[in-house]
Amino acid sequence: MDAVLDWMNSPAATLLGAPVSWIEIIGFVTGAACVYAVARQKLWNWPVGIVNNVAFMVLFFGAGLYGETLLQAVFAAVSVYGWYNWVRGAQNTAGKGDLPIRDGSRTEVVWGLGAVALATVGVAMILTHGTDSQVPWPDAFVLAASLLATYWQARKIFQHWYVWIVIDLVSIPLYFSRGLNLTAILYIGFTALCIYGLVGWMRTRLAAGTQRGQTQEVPA
Repeated sequence: MDAVLDWMNSPAATLLGAPVSWIEIIGFVTGAACVYAVARQKLWNWPVGIVNNVAFMVLFFGAGLYGETLLQAVFAAVSVYGWYNWVRGAQNTAGKGDLPIRDGSRTEVVWGLGAVALATVGVAMILTHGTDSQVPWPDAFVLAASLLATYWQARKIFQHWYVWIVIDLVSIPLYFSRGLNLTAILYIGFTALCIYGLVGWMRTRLAAGTQRGQTQEVPA
């Protein structure tokens, strides 16, 4: 096992003057595939995402990003729930489509954003006083907001794309500051994929609304 971890953390290349490990490359490939699959509403995004979570757990722990290491473990657990929820949603529509996209209610949005704010403060305090983290506040925010985004993604709440975009914009300079250049570049790509996913889900909703309207206009 130690030999495998040593290989994962060994340099595979150099990017912008910083070494790129094999585990960072694995995280890059699986992460890009996962976000693309979510944008296309493909069920296989969940198992690929779990592989990505494990890869980033190894990567972030080695970089001293302890909040995000814990986050990846929670991600894996939430991904199992998301995988189940998407499958159940497809079954409940009797083969007529996947779990439907919906807007978050006002209560969901208010409680979700409030929970992110409180969790960011709490986790930042823990990282500041309990670890040697050099970036406690952005690390804490990414952890808290990502949990909300993943949960909303599992429920197919449309607004989860906006949360992911904010997370990506915070993560890019964070990862560059820790020497994780390939991961930072990946998150630039994530931002573009999130915009692509947001537009794609919006089109899906508009198409579904148009189809429902046409069905209602057909005389009995």
